[in-house]
Amino acid sequence: MFLVDFLKKIFKKEEKSTELIEANSIYENKTEIEEIHSVWDYLKFQENTQAFHIISVIGFEEWVSMEEILRRIKELFGMDYKNMRSLYPYIKTLVDCGIIETSNVGGKKRWRKKDILIKIKTKKQEEKEKKQEKARVN
Repeated sequence: MFLVDFLKKIFKKEEKSTELIEANSIYENKTEIEEIHSVWDYLKFQENTQAFHIISVIGFEEWVSMEEILRRIKELFGMDYKNMRSLYPYIKTLVDCGIIETSNVGGKKRWRKKDILIKIKTKKQEEKEKKQEKARVN
């Protein structure tokens, strides 16, 4: 009995010691964190440009015609374009980039923003290091 109890104690201690080694190991498990963001959080347009005006007045849910775009630009920014056709190249470029959708129903074109989501993978370890560096700077 004494020998069996003695062996149990030895094996239990070895299991605990390996857990401690894994916890205090210099090779920590770097788990990745996935964050989902919208592309629109990162896109910045130069202010007071035609592209900025277009992006500001077009939404995600409703389809907007050119007349409505011009009306909203005039209401929001107080700007009136002499030639409404000058906006078409900008809209076409945004559609070609894939950030605006287009619809052609009944001969009238309408547009809306496309909600594009991206996954950003970061490692926990990197975040901790960044926080430590910020704390050092401050």
